[in-house]
Amino acid sequence: MPNDNPEATRMARYAAGGRQGLAQGLFQVGGQAGGALGPVFAALIIVPWGQPSLAWFAVLALMAMALLVWIGSKQREIGAAFMALRADGKKADGAVRHAPATIGVALGVLTLLMFTKNAYGESFRSFYTFYLMEKFGLSIPSAQMMLFIFLLASAAGALIGGIIGDRIGRYRIIWISVLGPLPLTLILPHADLFWTGVLTVMINLIMASAFASILIYAIELLPHRIGLIGGLFYGLNFGLGGIAAALLGILADSYGVETVYYVCSFLPLAGLLAWFLPRIEEGHA
Repeated sequence: MPNDNPEATRMARYAAGGRQGLAQGLFQVGGQAGGALGPVFAALIIVPWGQPSLAWFAVLALMAMALLVWIGSKQREIGAAFMALRADGKKADGAVRHAPATIGVALGVLTLLMFTKNAYGESFRSFYTFYLMEKFGLSIPSAQMMLFIFLLASAAGALIGGIIGDRIGRYRIIWISVLGPLPLTLILPHADLFWTGVLTVMINLIMASAFASILIYAIELLPHRIGLIGGLFYGLNFGLGGIAAALLGILADSYGVETVYYVCSFLPLAGLLAWFLPRIEEGHA
């Protein structure tokens, strides 16, 4: 699936018109919502019925294949229209070119922000159920349902962040989404079960709003290399998450799951790195 994301990113940009944030947010909602449903299906279907029940999900895969056939038939048409529109824009305004130093600094900062964002998110994807069972004594199905709610907030946050980014700009959304959750993350390790649920949803709503804006900001840096940027940042999204999971696993084995959340509560401080992001003029194509 990660190999499909660069081309899907390109397709979303081609079809977006002037609402790039909305397009990328909608694109991410599918993956985020699918990931959110995983714990629910695990708790309601796989746990009681066993691994053979996984075969039932083949129907969804067949439906996705049929949808991809239709999308592929439209890709050439939409892509040609986009390229023609961009060519007209070049004739009128000239192509935007950023200095190599600007591109290098911005991509470096975005990579660091992606790492801290993914590290915090991975602390929930990998350890949230264990945290809830260990600290509050929840059963596996109950913990899985709370994980579902947390992950569903990711889908909503990605869409909301994309829409708001179209209105106020990517730079502001990156600031808000990465640094904004800090007060909530600092409170979380001290909260009871009810407020743990509330805070985790709020944190993920805010943090999940970052990715669409980070991706579009990077595309504005290199507007003629959409596939490269899509591959790079989706690759970072998956790869950095895996690295973070390994590091957090070592921390959990050594000091316990609750310590993971105390340490991770300070990760949003890395949002201060957004100060070093160059202010670039955002395009609309």
